Amino acid sequence: MGRKRLPDPGKKSQTFWGFVELVTTKVEDVKDALKGEEYDTSSRGHRYQPPARAVGEGVYRIVRHNSSKNKMHTHLIYKLEFPPPKEENEPQESLNIEPEGSFLIQIKNPSQASNSQFRGVGNKRKAAFPAHLQGQLGKTRYHPADPPDFLNYEGCEFLLISASDDIDKELGLELETEGEADPSCSDLVRTFGDTASTTPLFKGIWS
Repeated sequence: MGRKRLPDPGKKSQTFWGFVELVTTKVEDVKDALKGEEYDTSSRGHRYQPPARAVGEGVYRIVRHNSSKNKMHTHLIYKLEFPPPKEENEPQESLNIEPEGSFLIQIKNPSQASNSQFRGVGNKRKAAFPAHLQGQLGKTRYHPADPPDFLNYEGCEFLLISASDDIDKELGLELETEGEADPSCSDLVRTFGDTASTTPLFKGIWS
């Protein structure tokens, strides 16, 4: 996400830009991306990026939704399993991660110019969609994430637009989590081990 956090669900229609940085089926690729790194830039000199920290785990879906005007759009919806509701939530609050949330998600057409509000990734990093996906975009600037396959391509740019922090009330859907929030059941930990700090994930505090 360009602003390093999600749109605030309490501010309906707040719009943030983001892009797909990595697409892989290899766990080691993700582990490498989560590690800290040092690098140099021409404008800001030597920089240090700290390792990633896990702040949320849960279930999500991308769903179609028809508005009252019979215009289809797509929502990204999620519900957290970790951190458990009884824990603190300072990291989650700072990143606008609510226990559940709904966002309109729109895919940017890489063949159309960006508007002044969102700078974009630049020509060298733009997504190269196959013809059958690019054809669905036509000459529109933004398109629903239907099919979700658009998100399988690095450089895919998208907009997240805050919609609600109550999925059932907004869409009439209820996401089912996998049950009791036991750290030993965390898919994230089972997959990535101690690559990322899990204190924010399980305790709801930074450290």
